[in-house]
Amino acid sequence: MLDPKISLNSNLKTTGKKVEKIIKIGPPKLTRFERARIVGARSLQIALGAPLFIQLPKELKNSIELAIIELKRKALPISIRRTLPNGIYQDIPLDWLSEEE
Repeated sequence: MLDPKISLNSNLKTTGKKVEKIIKIGPPKLTRFERARIVGARSLQIALGAPLFIQLPKELKNSIELAIIELKRKALPISIRRTLPNGIYQDIPLDWLSEEE
């Protein structure tokens, strides 16, 4: 039996020497729900002793603030999976998405 989930992960479109990043599902920015999920998960990892992807600022000790700074600097090697109700999905690297507050 075939898997009903279909991937749209042909994200790159090459036209000559120019490479275009195509987001086929959802908005071109990080949603507030995706942002909250990423910050919460990364904050938990930092609190449990995971290494940081940025230099530790002297004034910050809170894991949530550290996770937010890592997200703003796009230092996290994370892809967002956006799924449609029919099972089609697309994995989008975090650095493709713009962050708006």
